[in-house]
Amino acid sequence: MADLTFRVKAHSENPTKTVVKARTFKMIIDEPEDLGGTNDGPNPVEYVLAALSGCLNVMCHVVANEMKINLKGVEIKISGALNPDRLFGKETEDRAGYKSIDVEINPDTDADKATLEKWIQTVEARCPVSDNLANPTPVHISLA
Repeated sequence: MADLTFRVKAHSENPTKTVVKARTFKMIIDEPEDLGGTNDGPNPVEYVLAALSGCLNVMCHVVANEMKINLKGVEIKISGALNPDRLFGKETEDRAGYKSIDVEINPDTDADKATLEKWIQTVEARCPVSDNLANPTPVHISLA
């Protein structure tokens, strides 16, 4: 299959609030009030976790279907820790992004543990968002 290209277009409404269009959908990205925002939407790093949860949900169901697992649904809990010092221009040895992301998936199924271990390994290996977070992806930022 040929590569697919996905696009979004965004503009700022104020210093912390960004309006993003993806296809026909509109997303609001903002910071919480305690970080100087207007709290009109999740912040960028929360969207990263949300994107991961959405991708994992899709992959959980795709892989379950391929493996003939009766999957009624999944509950996904994700947390990530980051040090905001670099974001705010402070000296730190820490990176700007998440230090680690922890994911817990609770499948609603009657599949046995051995089957679920193979299932979750396959889900992790095939999830594009997880792959983007776990591996360096070249990002090229330029002026228009």
